[in-house]
Amino acid sequence: MRFKFGLLARVLTAIIAGIGCGLFFPDWLTRIALTYNGLFGNFLSFVIPLLILGLVAPGIADLGARAGRLLLITAALAYAFTLFSGFGTFFTCRGVFPSLLQGESAAGTALPAVGEALRPYFTVDMPPLMGVMTALLMAFLLGLGMASIRSTQLKGVLYEFKAVIERVVARVLIPLLPFYIFGIFLNMTRSGQVAGILGVFVKLIVVIFFMTIVLLAVQFTIAGLAARRNPLRMLRTMLTAYVTALGTQSSAATIPVTLERTLLLGVRPEVASFVIPLCATIHLSGSMMKIVACALAVMLITGLEVSTGTFAGFILLLGITMIAAPGVPGGAIMAAVGLLESMLGFDETLIGLMIATYIAMDSFGTATNVTGDGAVAVIVDAIDRRRGPAADAGE
Repeated sequence: MRFKFGLLARVLTAIIAGIGCGLFFPDWLTRIALTYNGLFGNFLSFVIPLLILGLVAPGIADLGARAGRLLLITAALAYAFTLFSGFGTFFTCRGVFPSLLQGESAAGTALPAVGEALRPYFTVDMPPLMGVMTALLMAFLLGLGMASIRSTQLKGVLYEFKAVIERVVARVLIPLLPFYIFGIFLNMTRSGQVAGILGVFVKLIVVIFFMTIVLLAVQFTIAGLAARRNPLRMLRTMLTAYVTALGTQSSAATIPVTLERTLLLGVRPEVASFVIPLCATIHLSGSMMKIVACALAVMLITGLEVSTGTFAGFILLLGITMIAAPGVPGGAIMAAVGLLESMLGFDETLIGLMIATYIAMDSFGTATNVTGDGAVAVIVDAIDRRRGPAADAGE
């Protein structure tokens, strides 16, 4: 059987190699890595607005084009669960992290200055065509407009643009990402900052794991109340999808298993076959939890100001922006980079840390997403059953 060296394995290898090489690499070799990181970081900044425009606009147009009662219910539930995860994570971590990460704060305050001791050999400016918020507003405008006028020509152009952006993410950004992370940890090791970061990694993984248990318990309790079924029994039924997603790191790749498990929950086939594929795109409560927790941790250890109002806006926009996340491991964090920069003030080094931390825990978020999809399907099915067959026939 052929072993697949997936993105998680490549990122972990890059982290280990960066730490190891940082112990003995000479300055000239380190500067080569910094030169690569400078080029990759500038290219990432150039691509992010295009990624938002190319992925969010067709996604919103698709939702509008298929607008119907079940779609609205499913989308509202998915967004509500995603926001619940985001705000719940923020307030929980806001209370827990200051004491949990207290020992890491002093070591982390210099993180934004990483790279001042050694400089790249050269840099190439790659100014983006537009700002992140401009791209987001254009995506909303075009997406809602296409749905309203039922555009076919403009939608066709944007679908092809979306295919180009997805190809760039899958064939350029994701394959080159481990080398970028290698350079970040190489430089942090030389600066003596890596020990504190690894300590933060371990603490984050533990906290997020327990928060996912609470989140799934809440989702299936609501589903149990709606369908008058045992929530623990339903959650146990969905564990197969959870374990499968841990391996695939992709909600889309886990759809067959998620669908099969959802049918075992008693959801009608016509409802399950609609809700599960849709939720694989729009229900991202696990991904939201990881991004919010990681962002808050990075901000606390680096001394960035944490504003509840700013974070609230970030969570509200992130819940929509992640709908555009491409179906590849790490897609959600790539779609979130622009908001991290524009709203939370992350620089290139902090973005690299966020990406590394997120991908190191990618499996947990994906598994939480797909397991919660079953809860959404149960609730939608329960609501739809209450309408009765006559209403269904007339729809």
